[in-house]
Amino acid sequence: MSLLNLAILAHVDAGKTSLTERLLYDAGVIDHAGSVDAGTTRTDTLDLERRRGITIKAAVVAFGVGEHTVTLIDTPGHPDFIAEVERVLGVLDGAVLVVSAVEGVQAQTRILFRTLTRLRIPTLIFVNKIDRRGARTGSLLDELHRRLGPDIVALNTVRGAGTRTAEVVAGPDPALGELLAERDDRLLAALVDDRPVGAARLHRALAAQTRRAQLHPVLFGSAITGAGVPELRAALTDLLPAAGGDPAGPLSGTVFKVERGPAGEKLAYARLFSGTLRVRDRPGPDPADKVTAVEVFTAGATARRPAVTAGRIARLRGLHAVRVGDPLGAAPPGPGRQFAPPSLGTVVIPADPRRRGALYAALSRLAEQDPLIGLRPDLSLTLYGEVQKEVIAATLADEHGLRVRFTPTTTLCTERLTGTGEAVARIGEDTNPDLATVGLRAAPGPPGGGITFTLGVELGSMPPAFFTAVEESVRDTLTRGPHGWPVPDCAVTMTHSGYLARQSHAHGTFDKSMSSTAGDFRRLTRRVLGVALARAGTRVCEPIHRFTLELPTDTLGAVLPVLGALRGVPLHTAPDGPVCLVEGELPAARVHELRQRLPALTRGEGVLDAAFDHYAPAPERR
Repeated sequence: MSLLNLAILAHVDAGKTSLTERLLYDAGVIDHAGSVDAGTTRTDTLDLERRRGITIKAAVVAFGVGEHTVTLIDTPGHPDFIAEVERVLGVLDGAVLVVSAVEGVQAQTRILFRTLTRLRIPTLIFVNKIDRRGARTGSLLDELHRRLGPDIVALNTVRGAGTRTAEVVAGPDPALGELLAERDDRLLAALVDDRPVGAARLHRALAAQTRRAQLHPVLFGSAITGAGVPELRAALTDLLPAAGGDPAGPLSGTVFKVERGPAGEKLAYARLFSGTLRVRDRPGPDPADKVTAVEVFTAGATARRPAVTAGRIARLRGLHAVRVGDPLGAAPPGPGRQFAPPSLGTVVIPADPRRRGALYAALSRLAEQDPLIGLRPDLSLTLYGEVQKEVIAATLADEHGLRVRFTPTTTLCTERLTGTGEAVARIGEDTNPDLATVGLRAAPGPPGGGITFTLGVELGSMPPAFFTAVEESVRDTLTRGPHGWPVPDCAVTMTHSGYLARQSHAHGTFDKSMSSTAGDFRRLTRRVLGVALARAGTRVCEPIHRFTLELPTDTLGAVLPVLGALRGVPLHTAPDGPVCLVEGELPAARVHELRQRLPALTRGEGVLDAAFDHYAPAPERR
């Protein structure tokens, strides 16, 4: 039996969860397809998901297609929860991107598709809602080619689009052979020589190119009526690649989701790429943790097994220290960061100040499931958007009995060094109360290079624990620069070191006043590095988004002044008849405002696609 690990991705409200329900129903996993509006879907299990009618957490479920087992991951469509999608991408064999036949290609659709193609994840496109009033087919295919790319081909058509009786009609795009021949020399030669090419030959070429992520088949259908879903189910196993991996190889896997069970126990969802993981194995970051139970997904449920082998996704119990992104065994080759980091921040304030400790503990649990919320001891969080705030507040109230409010959302900036600065403090100086000598030089690092710490002194000049204390304090200090923002790209060199060896009184008792400790180095490092940063100078930088704006050409004159007032910079403008495409850069803090004003400026026809691109000096922050 072959395995396929699949995700369904979409812009919010394109019908992604409804499609999941229909696939489970057609596979016999559930007796009836649940409704998002009624809160009866199988994969939206959180009370908050059912109340709001949106997916917040990725959910895993399995079903059969003939002799194949498909493990399906239903992911959130709302951009505030893009971190859930990012964690899933590294464990997939293939994906289905859902597009609404009514709304067409939306902002999140493009972001997701670009990421899937960049990672070369084999992808099918399912055009949903062909039964809805306003559904499009031919014009939508043109839109898919224009906005997603030319490597897209329709495998069926629609009869009666926009009506409840809409149905799909078999028959691929007549240009399928020519499109396949662009990447298949033998097929090209046959077409040039006017030799007959059978349907089976075309299907083999289609499957091969889809599995290499060179071509993206489009299938039409409706998750609500079931039209076109059998064709999609067949395409999953015909066109997407099966999971690979050697069960006898070295253990290699990754944790992509962490949640808490009813009793508060930690549950880790992991994909195994190689080897076999057994109960009582110790694969996690803490060697004291061992797997106490292995649960694999099968036919809409989970089943306990003594082991899980390469190619499968499993839920593991007993790994108390594991976090999202941790490897199991050897780290598999991963795609790295795919979406922009959160660019918004807020502080959570408990309604009852006496429960501050309980709030921090509850937020720490949320950070286990979503490390990108960036929890700090002052209860500040990083966010993708306002909806995420509402979800956090509701989760704290429902699961922990904590009522909270938030400070106004701010844009998260960074600080970048404008020069190099040095400072040193020595034992015995009047201004140095600590029994330590520390000298540090801080210099700008390359953008995206992170924090580096190197030694400009001999490694044996003092105990290793003191060097460790200095490095830890350096990294902690750089989370808050002179202007209060992180300094993420900085090269720090230790230029001076010194300590007092452990000393005792004659009767053998240790005397702190005569001996250096790690605490001396931590405290002094913060002060010395603060002076070095001040001497180097830092500039506050704000996040800048790269945007693509599609709007009616006759509205360009109204949009450009607004864009300028928001400090947007159009870098490329391409009028194409009635439609104009504008590409440029815009401060992240102004993206939301532009998105709100756009409908009135463009008669509701403007579409904005924006994503983080880089940091740039913030002129209003000095």
